[in-house]
Amino acid sequence: MTGLHSAGPDPTIPDPTTPDPTIQDPTIQDPMALHTDAVEVLTAWRGARVSKDQQSLAEAYLSLLAARPDAMWRSCEPGHLTASALVLSADRSATLLTLHPRVGQWLQLGGHCEPGDPTLLAAALREATEESGIEGLEIDPVPVRLDVHGLTCSLGRPTRHLDVQYRAYAPHGAVAQITAESDDLAWHPVDALPSGADRSVRILVEESLKRNF
Repeated sequence: MTGLHSAGPDPTIPDPTTPDPTIQDPTIQDPMALHTDAVEVLTAWRGARVSKDQQSLAEAYLSLLAARPDAMWRSCEPGHLTASALVLSADRSATLLTLHPRVGQWLQLGGHCEPGDPTLLAAALREATEESGIEGLEIDPVPVRLDVHGLTCSLGRPTRHLDVQYRAYAPHGAVAQITAESDDLAWHPVDALPSGADRSVRILVEESLKRNF
């Protein structure tokens, strides 16, 4: 699950030169596959027609990936990449948000990458499926935006999430099911988000709706 968001480039993105032995999890059969995918996704994103702020964030993400082979995993304490998805209703009139138990704000669905995730896209889809309880989500393969946010991770130490944010669509008649990861889970009209929605969520909704469906 993602935490508190910041809307623009952040000068406190983890210093990729921070020395740290990058010991990989032995349970990950190919620990660099997801890392390689992230580099490809962000390189393409950097070259796309996005704002200078988003290009700067892509550069920062790529710098961390270049310096840290463990940048995809929560064990990378200075900061690590995460994946999330804004889930829209089938008619695109509402979005499914979760009330984050740690920060007390309404956020899109998402969180840490796991060893079984072959790509960032797969990680975002897995998180959205797990947290919504909705099977059959469809996800746009091109990220909507990047966002960096600081929080205290599950390891109990301050860190930063370098989030790659996608857009997904629920099938007609989908019924969301709350899980232990949320204090609440609810559909909200895209033009009437709850007062407790983080500013970056509002930006993510706006940017998602600007795209062709």
